[in-house]
Amino acid sequence: MTESEFLTVSDAIFRQIEIALDEVDFDVDTLCTGNVLEIEFEDASKVIVNRHAANQEIWLAARSGGYHYRLVDGQWRNTRGEGELFNDVAAAISAHAGEAFVFD
Repeated sequence: MTESEFLTVSDAIFRQIEIALDEVDFDVDTLCTGNVLEIEFEDASKVIVNRHAANQEIWLAARSGGYHYRLVDGQWRNTRGEGELFNDVAAAISAHAGEAFVFD
C-alpha cells in the first residue's frame, strides 16, 4: 500500500472510531489532530490512537499499555501478539469509561 493509501485508510479508521463514540451515552471527548486521535474520558484519562505512516502501522496507547497494529489479510493485527485493532480499542474504551463499548 502506498503512503497515500495508508493515510486514506487510517483517516477512515479515525472516523469510524469517532462516529461510534458519538453514538454512546457516556461522557467522552475526541480530538483528532494530524496523525493522532485522542479520546478523553470524564476522569481525564485518555486513549490515544495514532498512525505511523513510515511503518504503515496504527498505534494504540491506553492504561493497559501500548500496542502496534499492521494490516494483515484485511485485519489490523497486533504486531507483538494476539489482538485486533477494533477489539482492542473497544476494550480500552470500556476500561477507561467503566461501561461496555463495542463497534457495530
